[in-house]
Amino acid sequence: MALPLGELSPQVTERGSCRLAYHLRLRFAQPPLPKGEARDAVHDPTAPDNCLMRPAYYGCAIFLCMQKWFSGDVVTAKLSLAVFDILCYNKMNYADKTKYPRTTARGEIQDVNKMGSRKPMKLNLGMAPKVIFIMMLDVLATVVSFFLGLWFRYDFSFAEIRPVHMEGFLSAIGLWCVITLLVFWIFRLYNSIWAFVSTPEVFRITGAYVVLGVIGVLVFHFDGNLMPRSSMVVGFLFSFVSTVAIRFSYRLLRTAQRRISHITHANGVKNVMLIGAGDAGRALAVEFTNSDHIQDHLSCVIDDNPVKWNKQLCGVPIVGGRQDIATAVKKYKISKIIFAIPNCTAKSRKEILDICATTGCEVQMLPGIFQMVNGEVSVSKLRKVDPQDLLGREPIKVNLDEIVGYISGKVVLVTGGGGSIGSELCRQIAHAKPKQLIILDIYENNAYDIQMELRRTHPELNLEVIIGSVRDAVRLNHVMETYRPELVFHAAAHKHVPLMEESPNEAIKNNVIGTYKLAKAAAEYGVKRFVQISTDKAVNPTNIMGASKRLCEMVIQMMNRESKTEFVAVRFGNVLGSNGSVIPLFKKQIEAGGPVTVTHPDIIRYFMTIPEAVSLVLQAGYYAKGGEIFILDMGEPVKIDTMARNMIRLSGYEPDVDIKIEYTGLRPGEKLYEELLMKEEGMQETANKLIHIGKPIEMDDALLEQQLKRLDEASRAESEDIKDIVAEIVPTYKRECKV
Repeated sequence: MALPLGELSPQVTERGSCRLAYHLRLRFAQPPLPKGEARDAVHDPTAPDNCLMRPAYYGCAIFLCMQKWFSGDVVTAKLSLAVFDILCYNKMNYADKTKYPRTTARGEIQDVNKMGSRKPMKLNLGMAPKVIFIMMLDVLATVVSFFLGLWFRYDFSFAEIRPVHMEGFLSAIGLWCVITLLVFWIFRLYNSIWAFVSTPEVFRITGAYVVLGVIGVLVFHFDGNLMPRSSMVVGFLFSFVSTVAIRFSYRLLRTAQRRISHITHANGVKNVMLIGAGDAGRALAVEFTNSDHIQDHLSCVIDDNPVKWNKQLCGVPIVGGRQDIATAVKKYKISKIIFAIPNCTAKSRKEILDICATTGCEVQMLPGIFQMVNGEVSVSKLRKVDPQDLLGREPIKVNLDEIVGYISGKVVLVTGGGGSIGSELCRQIAHAKPKQLIILDIYENNAYDIQMELRRTHPELNLEVIIGSVRDAVRLNHVMETYRPELVFHAAAHKHVPLMEESPNEAIKNNVIGTYKLAKAAAEYGVKRFVQISTDKAVNPTNIMGASKRLCEMVIQMMNRESKTEFVAVRFGNVLGSNGSVIPLFKKQIEAGGPVTVTHPDIIRYFMTIPEAVSLVLQAGYYAKGGEIFILDMGEPVKIDTMARNMIRLSGYEPDVDIKIEYTGLRPGEKLYEELLMKEEGMQETANKLIHIGKPIEMDDALLEQQLKRLDEASRAESEDIKDIVAEIVPTYKRECKV
């Protein structure tokens, strides 16, 4: 059983040294284990690699040395033992004190296994030469520091130093160096990577010197017998400064070397501007300073906080706010701008990037705020500016608990699951842990890609991938009968406007008749909810694709009135990065050196990201009462010509100079602007203020069914009058483009 501190022998003398060692031994020992139980190395004080006992034995050795130097002193012995007790138990990993055993009030040691695991203080043999070298530097610095303190005390005259003080210095410095190395080891001052030393190392050094100060008082008493008190204090301060200097010397040399390299190789180095002097900006600035792999030179920093102006971030001047970007680009000859404000609002981000676009510099930015949380802020994580960064609209927020609540444990069918919208639907549905996810797609390559991805990311998912067409009623009925889905998300459709203008019958077969057949099968087999993916082109359509999607909305509303299934539609604008989107086309044209083709200088569109579109679709499935058309408040429309020019500028080129912009004219069925809501539908808010509902439009359901049969027959006969038939059914369909 361990002895309490107060139970030390009343006399600690040379003859009592063994008794002191005995008490130390007991203090770290444990009660015997029951017969048959193996003793854990952590508990076994005799274990050769025991990381707890080793400092205890070091302490014991130091105390025994002290007995040779000083006469017995009970108070000193008790205080010294307490200090080394703290070192051995708490300072080995002072960041997490709960990982060490503590004695109870009765002097018993608590179970280490209940307190958590502990990392052994073992030296990496591969680092041994470097650690030994650093230890030698610390010893040299300690000796020189205390000698300078003594020399300073005697006005820098070696001859004036009293022999008794010189003898005291020589007799004490060896023991003090051993104590210093031991404390440095316990405070892990030999575990740092010198290229990245920073504030934490300074705190550890300070803590080590606080402990050394306490030990110095206990061991040497500061009575002036060995050395003058003033020389001890000065030497102690010199030693602290030299320890910090040794740790930071490598980083300072690297910084100086990099700056010299930038000066000597100025012709091949890009000058960089950093926007944002917060945590992310500081992390990037540190990497620019420390990394040998970054050849660019960080010249200046921009931040909107006036308090930071005319100050420095890691030695780089903060020259002003966003209004000073253009001036700073010219002054510092900036070639690249890095946007490092991951928590910036969408509006501010757009305003800043619009200013950057006018400078002609290449612009890069951090992907998002999640990297700050994960500690992944790095130059390697930078990406080029995407068009969604220029939307100026906050991402749509949905209630994930609501979405997960109605999807979890359900059988879900996604048509067109291999497409851009359909595949993202599958990803987000998989996160909600459905009972089973069924993917139906006609294109086998896309279906295979999403199948492999989901099997890798969600191995626990019950996944079925089916090749089939929504035009095939027999196939649809077989799928419904076999799997009995409770939720259907219908994303399969032809969406390319110019191609559908050339093949209008295919648009009707796939979009209209396919939706009608799928809706009938869903109603027949008791699907609870059916969510149709629609488009803003369905509003006052000027092309056959938009008109076909409007017909799909009419089918959904009709089927909602005729069955128990809740049928709804979700309408949104252009999706950034989707198959057939203009944005990937612009990127390819810019990479090829141009020209970039825009149909009309005044054409505008609403845009949203794929995750936003899918979030809206899933949220609509929760809000569904039946017959609604859900519409996203997509903010301000974007001028396509402006977006193309910004993409060129943010890639480091000048529009119409480096890369030409050509206007090709509006394509068949294309209009200058899109509308999100028909006037006769009205508007109603939901719990999510960015999602609105268009009320169902009354129509003659029986007449619509007859018209659908006529469309089916005409499309299968490849009728040349198919657009005229559609115009009769959809009064808002205008075949001539309105400018």
